[in-house]
Amino acid sequence: MTQTAPIPGLSEHTTTDTLITALRTLPQRPLQFHLHSEVLVPAGYHVTEVKAVTIEAMDCGGKANAWRETVIQLMDGSAEDAKAGFMTNRKFLAIYDRVVKHIPVHAEAEVRFEYGNASTPAMQYHVTHVDLQPDVITVHLRTPGVQCKGGDACGLPADASDGCEPASGCCAPQAPITLR
Repeated sequence: MTQTAPIPGLSEHTTTDTLITALRTLPQRPLQFHLHSEVLVPAGYHVTEVKAVTIEAMDCGGKANAWRETVIQLMDGSAEDAKAGFMTNRKFLAIYDRVVKHIPVHAEAEVRFEYGNASTPAMQYHVTHVDLQPDVITVHLRTPGVQCKGGDACGLPADASDGCEPASGCCAPQAPITLR
């Protein structure tokens, strides 16, 4: 029987600090990334990039907002790399630690993992939770969604994902703004 121990504090928007702190407290184990309980990123993967991203946006209701994300890009390795198995959490942390010495990664930023290959389009996945099993650490991912961030201004609740109500006018096409 496999024991699964979820890491406390991981939620819909997992912060960089929450994930990294959890990985530091766990014993060294192979680190896998799953989507829908299946291995998404095969053995032999590489961490190819860590991005500290600042997003500035305006929603369809006219509200400006800004936030930060940490995006960690994973890439398939060679057949030879795959024979060596999955990267350990300690090797992953060594790569992360090397990066943060050179770029300002924000602890409170949501962490996402970016992955794609020849058969899977590149996508940024959210972290839902981490499981520690006797022989592996599994980071569970979920696909991103889209929601109307204009919410009340568009006449929709914040959790609506069908798009803005066309009659509200906030999501309708607008005349282009001419920049001078």
